Amino acid sequence: MSTTTRTRIFVAIGTIFALAVSACGKHADEEHAAAHVAEEAPAEPATSIYEDAVANDARSAADRARDAGRKPAEVLEFLGITPGMTVLDMFSGGGYYTEILSHLVGDSGHVIAQSNEAYLQFVGDEFEERYLGGRLGNAQVLMAENNELTLEPGSIDAIMLVLSFHDLFYAAPDQGWPAFDVPAFLTELHTGLRSGGIVGIIDHYAAEGASSDTGGTTHRIDPAIVVATMTEAGFELDGQSDMLRNPDDDYDKVVFDPELRGKTDRFVMRFRKPE
Repeated sequence: MSTTTRTRIFVAIGTIFALAVSACGKHADEEHAAAHVAEEAPAEPATSIYEDAVANDARSAADRARDAGRKPAEVLEFLGITPGMTVLDMFSGGGYYTEILSHLVGDSGHVIAQSNEAYLQFVGDEFEERYLGGRLGNAQVLMAENNELTLEPGSIDAIMLVLSFHDLFYAAPDQGWPAFDVPAFLTELHTGLRSGGIVGIIDHYAAEGASSDTGGTTHRIDPAIVVATMTEAGFELDGQSDMLRNPDDDYDKVVFDPELRGKTDRFVMRFRKPE
């Protein structure tokens, strides 16, 4: 082989090697750049079990329209309701919270939706539509009139009373709402709740110092009455949230006033049955 031929071969090999090194370097730079972009790209925010329950596709448009004013995900997280629990939704009305609870506690949990004839008349078709075709498979309806509730001792992990505690101080026998024996009712809740169990109460603020009569007039309640009544029944206040406050509310107005409905000043309380 001549010197000229060998020189050409070495030049060709050198050129190929340089191109290969350049290509590898370019590929490495591209991978580094892609990794850098991936590191800088904002991660998709993780949703909580509470947000997932509220976002369930099975929920109606009417229910979703209420979410902004009720903040159910935040409320249920504050109360500490978790999958697998047995939850009693007292005075469940049309079942707004019953359905969210059903999605939250899951197949391993259970929801008991208590109602009575007076509430059924108040909510109309919403109640029947809620359970049509067994669409909430882990929920059962418990019909119990005032002063007739009976619970299995220690069978419940959590109880919710949403916008209804004031009704314990309201009486309209001619409308199917006889006066409550409040101590007896709360004793039954205490019996049915397991030790360490939760009671979540949401209700409309009445003026500080107002009597319990507001339960039947403006359908509000002074939170101090709630705390005193629950404490006397053997529960302990475990937390209170301002997440549903509205400083523009007028406590002299009935909560069903068209300008106020869904916008009242509300308190959220978490009580526990001592271990």
